[in-house]
Amino acid sequence: MRARVFVTLKSTVLDPQGQTVRSALHGLGYPGIEDVRQGKYFEIAIAAGIVPEQARKDIETIAHEVLANPVIEEYRIEILD
Repeated sequence: MRARVFVTLKSTVLDPQGQTVRSALHGLGYPGIEDVRQGKYFEIAIAAGIVPEQARKDIETIAHEVLANPVIEEYRIEILD
């Protein structure tokens, strides 16, 4: 089993890296790009024998306490079979 965790800045938090990418894209001839938000992606392998409910609980805790800063970031979790 695997889990994917996507971490992004909250929409109310300024994203200077995303703005820089957006400006670069405009310079490359893509004026239709209105906004770019950057983030982090984690793929986590879960040991065999861990039940999906426990895996989701553990990954939720890890995402909240380790991978994301809940003050300025939000996250989304996917559990894959």
